[in-house]
Amino acid sequence: MSNASGVLKETLDLPPALAEPLKRSWTEAEAFAYCTRLTQSHYENFPVGSALIPATLQPAVHALYAFMRTSDDFSDENRRPGDEAERLAWLQSWETLLDECARGEAVHPVFIALRRTLERHRLPLQWLKDLLHAFKMDVTQRRYRTYEDLLNYCRYSANPVGRLILTLFGYREEELYRLSDAICTGLQLANHWQDVAVDLEKDRIYLPQEDLERFGYTEDHLRERVINKAFEDLMRFEVERARELFRAGRALPERVSGRLRYELRFTWHGGVRILDKIEAGRYDIFAHRPVVTKWDWLQIAALSLLGRAPL
Repeated sequence: MSNASGVLKETLDLPPALAEPLKRSWTEAEAFAYCTRLTQSHYENFPVGSALIPATLQPAVHALYAFMRTSDDFSDENRRPGDEAERLAWLQSWETLLDECARGEAVHPVFIALRRTLERHRLPLQWLKDLLHAFKMDVTQRRYRTYEDLLNYCRYSANPVGRLILTLFGYREEELYRLSDAICTGLQLANHWQDVAVDLEKDRIYLPQEDLERFGYTEDHLRERVINKAFEDLMRFEVERARELFRAGRALPERVSGRLRYELRFTWHGGVRILDKIEAGRYDIFAHRPVVTKWDWLQIAALSLLGRAPL
């Protein structure tokens, strides 16, 4: 370990559990095993590292997921009032480790595995930087004035994930990236509309303020959990916007081959099913959070095996 890395460790600001691995050295195999354990201990809507991911690519997916999951936890896990500066410091230290990783000075197991992943698969560092930018936005920004502002957030928070997966599988065409962006942004919006009530508890509102004004629905109404025609019209409008994005990206699974085709179909159908659930509940996401059940996942798996996504 170089002197530069030794000095770096002394200046990092990380939670104890994430700082602890810096007290020892890690082999590359140990670092990948660390990332795999972290990945397998979490559940996500996006089927990261599923059985559809070839075994040869799973270590890379686990390394990327460990980086993303930890970054997300820094921005959102167990939030306390007034802890924004602390969370931003954690994210800045994580970004410092990423910069050191890019220069070959990886000292944390996540970044030892990530360094090998970036080198082996020629992944752009900027997409990881974009994700960190989104996590910093999660700490500091709780409202979005316009739909364009929200789409800009999705450009950083969601789209890099799809681009990374495509590139891991060897696809680097700009047209495929654009199709992926549409699906990833649609999935992000579906998750936002699914979690309106959950996010409100964190004083976070993703419904654009211009849309609240357009439909005559206020933040006070939202906090009081008012379900009226204005709210139904608002949510119908937002759900349809997300559907348009899924339609825009629906050709992507058929433009790739092998297991990735089924993985992308699975992801597409999962996102659309969330929107179906919101509609089926007459947009009352306060009374019951729309959830994709095990039975839904079985149906989604069957649809993914049978053929391309419908209109």
